[in-house]
Amino acid sequence: QVQLVETGGGLVQAGGSLRLSCEASGRTFSSDAMGWFRQAPGKEREFVAGISWTGSTSAYADSVKGRFTISRDNAKNTVCLQMNSLKPEDTAVYYCAASTRTLYPSRHSYVYDYWGQGAQVTVSS
Repeated sequence: QVQLVETGGGLVQAGGSLRLSCEASGRTFSSDAMGWFRQAPGKEREFVAGISWTGSTSAYADSVKGRFTISRDNAKNTVCLQMNSLKPEDTAVYYCAASTRTLYPSRHSYVYDYWGQGAQVTVSS
């Protein structure tokens, strides 16, 4: 059974940091692009960050550029999202995703085949 499991969410004050991890199991994801998306209450799911299959190429939403960093470890089948200088508007459920259709990060959710269950991130002001 293919699974993506996110950990590391929680409550943090504005200006603080959190690190999300996503561990994949059931198949190897070393040839997949990986991404992080988020969904805030009453809003659509949006792209946050993506990374290519080798980790050499990454992409970020303008709203998180310079504050968030995506990374991956193919040997451990994991992808991480380091979030610094967090703002209340970063509050959302964060989802890890994997795409078998592309080697490079995509901002489009329909490109991704596998999704985690989500991790809540709450940033207080």
